[in-house]
Amino acid sequence: MTPRGDGRTSVRAPVAEKRRALGQHFLRDAGVAQSIVEIARLSREDLCVEIGPGEGALTFLLAAAAGRLLALEVDEGLIARLRPRLAQFFNAEIRHADARRFDFSTLPALRPSADGRVVVVGNLPYSVSKPILERLVAARTALSEMVLTLQKEVAERVAAEPGGKEYGALSVLTQLYCEVRPVMTIPAGAFRPPPKVESVVLHLRVLPAPCVPVADKGKFRGVVKAAFTQRRKMVANGLAGGLGLPVEAVRRRLETAGIDPARRAETLSLEEFARVASALEFLRGEEGE
Repeated sequence: MTPRGDGRTSVRAPVAEKRRALGQHFLRDAGVAQSIVEIARLSREDLCVEIGPGEGALTFLLAAAAGRLLALEVDEGLIARLRPRLAQFFNAEIRHADARRFDFSTLPALRPSADGRVVVVGNLPYSVSKPILERLVAARTALSEMVLTLQKEVAERVAAEPGGKEYGALSVLTQLYCEVRPVMTIPAGAFRPPPKVESVVLHLRVLPAPCVPVADKGKFRGVVKAAFTQRRKMVANGLAGGLGLPVEAVRRRLETAGIDPARRAETLSLEEFARVASALEFLRGEEGE
């Protein structure tokens, strides 16, 4: 407990420190909250899943717009304060859950209508935004759209195009399955406490199929991760080291696929990564013989 000016002690400071460690910054700007809800375009047929309702800046607006709202919150203290206020909405539920481990495959069954969408909305804590996003992309077949507020640096990586330093595995593995659109930038002052950086709202629409054909999604992921592990190296060297393959054999396969082995991973498009994965899959088969 922390001493207070009146001689008593407070238990709030350790809680606040924990939230700061998680990178939690609560939205306090009503205008920004309304804009985020409008981006989601919710209807009475839709299930909205809010990740990290926090103090409820978005929660009540989402409950009023959606057919059903499921709010996932990891902080029991926040749940205790928010649940009584949310009781006025018969269609809303707040559940103690960690979005990094939640089973999103169960969501379609919770839709108020079979024709409705599953829309995820959330101001993701900075420290865990990447694993949550990866979890959502992995659960894409259960989702329709996502409206996510992310630290600007992370949002730029998700939406980056080939050729820049922001482009990496997160870009490729998200854009393979989702149409990614940056919608708005949120200044630090819209949050409490204000973060040291700006935030960006991304609108992600899950594609009906990967935007480029991929034979083995798991192996494609492995190739992409390996390519960016040592992004300063030539792509042939990075792939050979990351996948444990002979570098000369990798170079030959890249050339066969029409890829210059001297290029860097950040210059490859999604279609080129698909060709690389296909070429190296054949090589791995040869190495295993």
